[in-house]
Amino acid sequence: MAARLIAVVLLVPPLVAGCNGDDPSADVLLADARPADARPADTRPAEPDGPPLPEVELPRSSILPAELGLIVNEDDPRSKEIASYYAAARGIPAANLITVKLPTTAVVDPAVFKPIKAQVDAATPPGVQAYALTWMLPYRVGCMSITSAFALGHDPKYCNDPALSGQSCSITADVPYFMKESTRPFTDFGIRPTMALAGVDAKQVKALVDRGLAAGDTLPPGKGYLIRTTDAVRSDPRYEAFQTSLKQLDHPGGVELEYIDNSQGPAEEDVISGKKDVLFYFTGLTHVPKLETNTYRPGAVADHLTSVGGVLSPPGSGGQMSVLRWLEAGVTGSYGTVVEPCNMWQKFPDTRVLLPYYFRGNTLVEAYWKSVKWPGEGIFVGDPLARPFGTWVTRDADSLTIRTTILMPLEDYELRGLDPKTGKMELIQKLRIDRFELVEITIKPIRHTKYRLGKGSSF
Repeated sequence: MAARLIAVVLLVPPLVAGCNGDDPSADVLLADARPADARPADTRPAEPDGPPLPEVELPRSSILPAELGLIVNEDDPRSKEIASYYAAARGIPAANLITVKLPTTAVVDPAVFKPIKAQVDAATPPGVQAYALTWMLPYRVGCMSITSAFALGHDPKYCNDPALSGQSCSITADVPYFMKESTRPFTDFGIRPTMALAGVDAKQVKALVDRGLAAGDTLPPGKGYLIRTTDAVRSDPRYEAFQTSLKQLDHPGGVELEYIDNSQGPAEEDVISGKKDVLFYFTGLTHVPKLETNTYRPGAVADHLTSVGGVLSPPGSGGQMSVLRWLEAGVTGSYGTVVEPCNMWQKFPDTRVLLPYYFRGNTLVEAYWKSVKWPGEGIFVGDPLARPFGTWVTRDADSLTIRTTILMPLEDYELRGLDPKTGKMELIQKLRIDRFELVEITIKPIRHTKYRLGKGSSF
């Protein structure tokens, strides 16, 4: 994306009085301003003799590390090692670490899981909005995935259970969090979306955590691949969504996407290989070869629609490729079903939802969960707090630049600045975009001690 054109708004603040005071009615987050030559991950402080850095407040676009609960299996030494590593890397509060005792088998009986879930619910601080699990096994509770069972509670309505429905393929219950703007899923819907920090060993999981951390607010360049393969059963449920995703995001200032229709073959062209800086890779196959020939950006997301990709198994086992292979190849997040779901698109990530929410600064756990209408049978794996898109603020001697992807198309926004003399928030500029895109706002000269970008109703 960095090599493509972006929307540029040059702002010269007018002397226009705005609202009094500086207490917004909507949620805001504080963005750190960085020296002009800093890279996105640079956290060095401003030079002591340099110009003061004004505060920049932005609309809330994701959950925060302090709102993530970290569930640890006391009977799994690797779970404790991973939890310690992740908590330190992300600054997870000690009160958010919740210890349980779980068998380290692939599947947990629902009767065993029920009191454990009750224990977790009781121990979770009320402000926690999502969970991270710190193990690979177990990955299933009865017919539900372990991530969905912790998020929703075990309930047969979330399963394709022939004994209940009388059908081998049936719909399952949806969740109200699907395709919602909320950045507080538990507060708003009583759901704590859950993701597993999975991997075949602790070294791989720590590398995953490092990738997720490196992704933060980098507004990364790269490319996404959306592939309709010769496997019609596994490709046809999502190819129309892939085409819509191109219209949503594949334009200057968005994300470079390529839709590949290989439905007529040959089969050897069902996959990409040797690609650099892959951001997204979505396909439908039982196995996806040549994953290791590509390089993936920190924060990259990829999955393959197939029946039991969510079975977390070591290499060489099972009849279908496990989502773990994506993580081993360098991807930061993936998704797969743990039992036979049948090829219903509602049980798999919808790129029309996942990509826009991720692009607008949702964390991985939020964007992924919002994209699956019937998530009961699917496991979400990766770094839940990975967030490559969002906002990057820099300044030099006489200008401040805000680069952000968080704006919602066709919504009215205002940029205001706090006048140090009057104490009033002055209107600087009104903004409105027509499509999902990276917006660059340059303020020159810097006349205010604080800036706030938000929807008009928040002032």
